[in-house]
Parts: sequence; C-alpha cells; structure tokens
Amino acid sequence: MASQSLNIGVLGSGNIGRNAAIHFLKAGHTVYLANSRGPESLREAVAELGAGARAATVADAVGRAEIVLIAVPWLAKEKTIDSAGGAGVFAGKIVIDAMNPYTEYPATEDLGGRTSSEIVASLLSPTARVVKAFNTIYFQTLADAARPGAPLDQRIAIPICGDDADAREKVSSLIETIGFAPVDMGSLAVGGLQEPEQPFYNKDFTPPELHAELERIGRGAV
Repeated sequence: MASQSLNIGVLGSGNIGRNAAIHFLKAGHTVYLANSRGPESLREAVAELGAGARAATVADAVGRAEIVLIAVPWLAKEKTIDSAGGAGVFAGKIVIDAMNPYTEYPATEDLGGRTSSEIVASLLSPTARVVKAFNTIYFQTLADAARPGAPLDQRIAIPICGDDADAREKVSSLIETIGFAPVDMGSLAVGGLQEPEQPFYNKDFTPPELHAELERIGRGAV
C-alpha cells in the first residue's frame, strides 16, 4: 500500500476532508474532492492543494475512487449517498466513515443501540467495505501532527474499526503512510468506542497511551 498510488474520493471539503486530502496528496495519491455545492465551488481549493487534486462531483469522486472518505455532516449522509448515484455505486469499494452522529452540536442522535458506522453500512451496497476512521481526531491535530518518519508508537493514534479485515488492513496502511498510527479496534459493532463522549475522543494519544486508556475504562480486550 505504501508504494501504490490510489484514487481516493473525498466527500466533504471541511476541516477533516480537506486536511486528510492534503496528507493523501503528499503521500502520492490522487484525490477527487467533492462537496454538496459542486466542482466550481472547489476550483480555488483544488488549486491550493496542487498536483494530484481534482474537483469533482460526488458521483464522479465515488466512481473514480478505490477508497472513498465520507466526511460530511451526519444529517447530510443520505443526500450525499443519493448524489453519488445511490447505494449501488459503493459496491466493492472501501468506504472510510469519518462522520460523527451529531444533530446540532453537541447533541447526538439516539442510534437505538447501533453504532454510527453500522447505520452507514446499512445505507450502502452490502458489498461496500466500511471502515470507521478519522472521526476521533481533532482537525488541527490532523493538520499539524503527522510524523511519517517517526516510529508508530510515537505517532498520534487514529482508531479504526470495520467488519472486513482486508479493508481494515488497507486503511491502516494508508494511515501509516500519512504519518499517523492506526489502532485496530475490531468490528463495526464496537465502533461506539470511537464516537463522541468516549474518553479518547478529540484527544491526542499515542498507541500505547490509547491502549492504556482502553484498559482504564475496562475495554482493553478490544
């Protein structure tokens, strides 16, 4: 993964989407950046991002991508999926869910016992390979704290979870190439540990510190 150039669709040009795109580009990937306002609204942003960045419609970004990062507001998820062409266009793709279930910050939606990424997966093709990642990290940390040359245990941790082991491995490799350290939390069913109000949400932990925090809250076996 580290040496392979990927086409990555980034849906959402806010703090997380844009900063992730910057890192993906630095790692040699091509980024198709899309938002709800259309490609024309992204011309200036793409020019600033430089070589490898493309302004795209949501449908084009998903269609061209091997990996899709969804970083739109939670309440916009269905509209974004519809704009992409519906659930079927995500078939077989790795989909990184970076959303948090905020309704009106800091209020969150009652998910009825499901995790947010389980809900996202239910809205996509059954063969879409959903991985939860990039939702716990503060955007300024994402922007400024990448350390590609540092040992993994000295980098800022980005927790991930997903039901497809190969997808988790590929997203982990992507996270490593951009200078952070993936921490595999397990399946989507335990993804609630990555959601708001968890002790490590929006906090900067190295992997050893994150594992220590999980032990502290009695979830060290994840």
